[in-house]
Amino acid sequence: MKYTYILALFIFISACNRTEQVSEDTETLTDSVATADSLLYPGEKHFRNIRQLTFGGDNAEAYWSFDGNKIVFQSNFTEWGVECDQIFYANVATANLGNEKPPMISTGMGRTTCAYFLPGDSTVVYASTHLGGESCPEEPARDAGRYVWPVYDSYDIFVTDLNGTTVRQLTNEPGYDAEATVSPKGDKIVFTSDRTGDLELFTMNLDGTDVQQVTNELGYDGGAFFSPDGTKLIFRASRPKTEEAISEYKELLSQGLVKPTEMELFICNVDGSDLRQLTNLGKANWAPFFHPSGEKIIFSSNHAGARGFEFNLYMINIDGTGLEQISQDEVFDSFPMFSPDGTRIIFSSNRNNNGTRDTNLFIADWVD
Repeated sequence: MKYTYILALFIFISACNRTEQVSEDTETLTDSVATADSLLYPGEKHFRNIRQLTFGGDNAEAYWSFDGNKIVFQSNFTEWGVECDQIFYANVATANLGNEKPPMISTGMGRTTCAYFLPGDSTVVYASTHLGGESCPEEPARDAGRYVWPVYDSYDIFVTDLNGTTVRQLTNEPGYDAEATVSPKGDKIVFTSDRTGDLELFTMNLDGTDVQQVTNELGYDGGAFFSPDGTKLIFRASRPKTEEAISEYKELLSQGLVKPTEMELFICNVDGSDLRQLTNLGKANWAPFFHPSGEKIIFSSNHAGARGFEFNLYMINIDGTGLEQISQDEVFDSFPMFSPDGTRIIFSSNRNNNGTRDTNLFIADWVD
C-alpha cells in the first residue's frame, strides 16, 4: 500500500511542476504513462512503461527469442494444470496471460528448468527430469533453517519445437545436466553438469556435439550467459575455502543438493581462460546477464538486505567498478534479461502480488 501512495504523490507533485498549457493529446499520453508506470517503485529510473505479464504462481527465467517477439519461461501456476515447473512460451505483443493459458511446450511430465530459444525461434532448448519419472521429483526438506537447491540427477537437456514435440535429446550422461543458454552468435550452448563429480560449466554445439569443459574449480558453477559478441561467459559460483565449507559442499552435493546462500559472480572467456571473480559483495549474487554494450552486468543480489530475502537488481561494470542498484523491491526481483535490441528488459518480481508469494513476469522499456 505504501508504494502506491508514494508513487501517486510523486506523480501529483511532478504534474504540478508541468506547464499548464498542454494539449488534450499530451494530457492523455501523460495519464497513460502514469498508469503504465504505476508498477514501478520510486527510484527505478531505468524502467519505463512497465507491464505485468503473469498473474499467479511462480514464473521465472523468462528469456527472449532472437527476434525479440517471443519469450519462453517456466511456471508452476496450478491454474494452468501443472504441479511443478513446466515450460511455456508467449508472443509478447499479444499475450494475455492473466486470462488465458499460454502454449506449454514441455512434456508435462517431471520438472523442467532453464528454457532458451535456439536460432530461428522455432525450437527451444530446456532441461527436464521426465525420463526419470512422470511425477514431479520430491523437493528437499528445509531443516534447521538450512536453505538448499535440489540438483536432480534425472535432469537432461532436450530440444522441443513450439508445438511441444521433442526434436532431440542433447545430453545423456549420468547425473545433472541443466541450465542451458545459447550464444547470441547462435553457435554454442553453455550448461552446468556434475559429470566430473563437481558442478562445472560446459559448452557444446547446438546438436550436442563437441562438449568442452569450461570451469574446473571446486564449487557450484551455474546460471551462465554469453556476452553479446559470444566471446565471454558470466556466471554465479560458490567457492568453498575452509575445511568446514568444503566438507559441507561435498556432503550436500552427494545428496543432490547445493546451498545457494553464498555465491559471487565470475567472468571468463568461453574456453575458460582469463577467469576472474567479478563481485565480492557477500551473501547471494546470481542471475547475471550482460548489458547490450557488453561492458556491464545486471544481476540479482541480497547483499544489502538485512533479512536475507530482499533481492534487488544491480548493475556493475565488467571490471568490478560502478555498482548501481536498479530495482527497489523489499522482497524479490531477479532473472533480468535484456531484449536482443537492448530496448526492453524482462524480469521476475514479487511486486503487485497482493501480499501472496506469487512471483510474476514484468516487461519494461529500458532507459540507460
